[in-house]
Amino acid sequence: MLSRSTITKAQSLAKLGSAASSAMATATLRAALLHTLRPHQSSAATAAAIPANETEAVGSAPSAAATAAQALAPLDTFLRRHNGPRDSDVDAMLQALGFKSLDDMISATVPDSIRLAEPLNIADSEYAEKELLAKLKAIAQKNKIYRSFIGTGYTDVVVPPVILRNVLENPGWYTQYTPYQPEISQGRLESLLNFQTVVSDLTGLPAANASLLDEGTAAGEALVVCLSSSRKKNRNVFFADENCHPQTLAVLRTRAEGFNAEIVVGDYRTFDFASLGDRLAGALVSYPDTYGNIGEHKALADQVHAQGGQLVVVADLMSLAVLQPPAEFGADIAIGNTQRFGVPLGYGGPHAAFFATTTDNQRRIPGRIIGVSRDAQGNRAYRLALQTREQHIRREKASSNICTAQALLANMAAMYAVYHGPEGIKNIANRIHRFTQSLAGAVSAAGHTVENSSYFDTLRIRVADSLTAADIHARAAERQINLRRIDAQTVGVTLDEAITREELYQLVEVFGGDVSAVDSIVASTAATAAESSAIPAGLARQGPILTHPIFNRYHSETEMLRYITQLQNKDLSLANAMIPLGSCTMKLNATTELIPITWPEFNQIHPFAPREQTEGYAHMIRDLESDLAAITGMDATTVQPNSGAQGEYAGLRAIRAYQASQGQGQRNVCLVPESAHGTNPASAVMAGLKVVIVKCDSKGNLDLVDLEAKAQKHADVLSAVMITYPSTFGVFEEGVLRAIEIVHENGGQVYMDGANMNAQVGLTSPGHMGADVCHLNNHKTLAIPHGGGGPGVGPICVKKHLAPFLPGHPELVNADGTPQSTVGPVSAAPYGSAGVLPVTWSYVKLLGGRGMTQVSKTAILNANYMANRLRDHYSILYANQNGMCAHEFILDMRPFGKTAGIQVIDIAKRLQDYGFHPPTMSWPVPNTIMIEPTESESKEELDKFCDALISIREEIREIEEGKQSREDNILVNAPHTISKVSAEEWSHPYSRQRAAYPLPYLRERKFWPSVARVDDAFGDRNLMCSCPPIDTYQ
Repeated sequence: MLSRSTITKAQSLAKLGSAASSAMATATLRAALLHTLRPHQSSAATAAAIPANETEAVGSAPSAAATAAQALAPLDTFLRRHNGPRDSDVDAMLQALGFKSLDDMISATVPDSIRLAEPLNIADSEYAEKELLAKLKAIAQKNKIYRSFIGTGYTDVVVPPVILRNVLENPGWYTQYTPYQPEISQGRLESLLNFQTVVSDLTGLPAANASLLDEGTAAGEALVVCLSSSRKKNRNVFFADENCHPQTLAVLRTRAEGFNAEIVVGDYRTFDFASLGDRLAGALVSYPDTYGNIGEHKALADQVHAQGGQLVVVADLMSLAVLQPPAEFGADIAIGNTQRFGVPLGYGGPHAAFFATTTDNQRRIPGRIIGVSRDAQGNRAYRLALQTREQHIRREKASSNICTAQALLANMAAMYAVYHGPEGIKNIANRIHRFTQSLAGAVSAAGHTVENSSYFDTLRIRVADSLTAADIHARAAERQINLRRIDAQTVGVTLDEAITREELYQLVEVFGGDVSAVDSIVASTAATAAESSAIPAGLARQGPILTHPIFNRYHSETEMLRYITQLQNKDLSLANAMIPLGSCTMKLNATTELIPITWPEFNQIHPFAPREQTEGYAHMIRDLESDLAAITGMDATTVQPNSGAQGEYAGLRAIRAYQASQGQGQRNVCLVPESAHGTNPASAVMAGLKVVIVKCDSKGNLDLVDLEAKAQKHADVLSAVMITYPSTFGVFEEGVLRAIEIVHENGGQVYMDGANMNAQVGLTSPGHMGADVCHLNNHKTLAIPHGGGGPGVGPICVKKHLAPFLPGHPELVNADGTPQSTVGPVSAAPYGSAGVLPVTWSYVKLLGGRGMTQVSKTAILNANYMANRLRDHYSILYANQNGMCAHEFILDMRPFGKTAGIQVIDIAKRLQDYGFHPPTMSWPVPNTIMIEPTESESKEELDKFCDALISIREEIREIEEGKQSREDNILVNAPHTISKVSAEEWSHPYSRQRAAYPLPYLRERKFWPSVARVDDAFGDRNLMCSCPPIDTYQ
């Protein structure tokens, strides 16, 4: 693709004719040719770049500008690096399918009735990789990196470089998938178990999950746990203390709407809980609160428990290193954000929230839980526990929408705790507190009033009468410092581990204090929080923290590096092999796209920094919202939802808010096809909708007769239908336009799930088909890495009539102070996981409309090529009338249970022996596998995977023919670990060589599972979700 800098150079060179300009031309040519020879692909921009009088007539010689443009175009164009198949491979694959061109294949796959009439146009795109980074750097530099002491749940951190380089920037960690296959996921499972142990240890509560999206979401999940644990339907009042963070209260109110819960906000110290009778489900309080106060909550816990409710404590994890654990004063649930455990600010995310609770609530815990089990050889093994809670299985009855994790960030936080250990964490906490004591002393000496007598790291300061808060903020701005804006006479200051002596001096200057006296003030402060008068008597932590050996071993960088690498080597990621998970789109996460997320211009920005400091983010987000609207055929976009499930939830809330504005608030029924994505029913329930399932026919198509009957039956109360397109059965359904028409005719809105957008981009779009709202999975279609189970971004795009009902936020206000939206937020930060948005922006700008269209075509080609190769060996469940699938397809494994005693799990585990991550298993159809290769895999890799499945089919045939035992065969014993095949004893009727190296390519590249098949039932019966006791290691 031709780039704009190349075009500009070409125009300049074409106009250089004089001898005086020849030296400049030569220099420009020399510089350009150092990194360019000829373009890989021409750009639509080329014609526009060539002056009108230089355009070529048919048959004429190329103009100087055109020649120069071709000669000087960069070689580092992106499409050829992103798509796996080479041109010759594409030709061979098309020939195998019986097509002459990609367009012929697409015509046989995608219904003509939904095809776009015009090419997808993305403004200012098709950059070469080097140019892209330069362009984005210029945008990033519009952000101003001030030192932010704003607090409100977000602080600056010191990211240990060994973790930054070897986890956050390491594809061995960030390209992993959610660890549903534990035998090839033991590394991140161990790390996430470490995370749970940190949380459980510091909160004092015995059960913790493996992260949630953010603190606000965690508060919403705590509300649901409190509601669901009560058997009384009238117990639907939830109290929230007024001094929780504003964004946490806002998200809590949003979540309550879908469950008809009443949120009562007040002062916990004076509120009459007895007045609620038996209606109290729970109470939320912050410890410390948003202004820094450290409350004594034992009496509150007693009051809440006396009323039959549960106490939820929003805790600061760093402060818990030196403060009494919430469990000790009666907390039932503790939630919070682990961002200050070594995760950058990132303009609000992604960060890993935590959720810990009592054993009574253990099986109600939202999100994923890592548990300890054993493998087939009796060795300790980790796994995802209690998976039967998940929405893919329980659908509308799910207790939580499991796609709500931040695994990569949880791993960073866990590694931070491992690296620093108990003494290091306590030293950091004590240092923060001592700096805060020193600032409090200096500020008070300057004539100001520190309003909170108790604090850990946050001061609420009433400025002296001779000044205003505006004066203090102006002084701070002169020093490029941000403080919290509270009111006209009050400011807030939150200190963090990155604070330096020089910054303390600057803060003292801001408040007009005597810098020369600071050192003596510091000397007079308590060395530890336990000795500090700012910590209320009895609330200093008494016992040790992080006593498990895992936190007391890896404190040198050498040891830490080896530990990170040891865990990484246990996990199969895209750095090892294809991960062909259907409906998950495990495509390339390109290095160029990832580089900007660690630039300080992006990752050191506080989410509540003044707008004039965040113009770079504003520019990028405007670009992205516009581009996503173009991709989806919609009119408006929000990037706030920080997961696909949150996007679904936000989209349905927009529909409900719109309908309420039209006097149709009674509309509360959501039609969900059997072929819909698994999160859809759970999201509908969270939005307060009643789910009605719509059937599919034997070919996997939406049953239009059943849809029409149910739409008409519920016409007066029909809110929406949720359609996944192409369907999760892997087909572009012909009847989608009629389905949309039926719902509209009956007063409903159409929500199109974007899980499978990788097959749509540039070929069709939700808006073009008539949908009203859709979400995108940026961590699927638009290249944000999965990170082992998060981060994700789930922006929603809507038609014009729904635009006013996109989620708002307390920080998103107009110039006159009024909210930009009356609809509540779904995420704690205004723009959700903004810190990873540069990935998607880069993907879109690198490829442009033409490139992304080619991506869709290649994804469909790869899937159909594989389906064609496997067709003679397995039954393909669903295809269109031309025998074509979309970007994924389903293989039926059900017959092998009868013919050979082989289940789909046996085939999945055997694929691990072949060095591959198994496809999606038993979803959406039980005992099947769903394969999605994506566009990024080469023909060679596709063929290896097909060879593996064909070889496994022959192994099954041997069982069918009696050549292998039904009880002791190569599939039921899979996967085979290196310790198993190298053991002195071998009792199986097949050879070790065949178990480990069934195909020749494995001799060159073999990924070994680190444990044998994990016993799922044992793990759930004996649930353990923190690091095992030391004696189990002996």
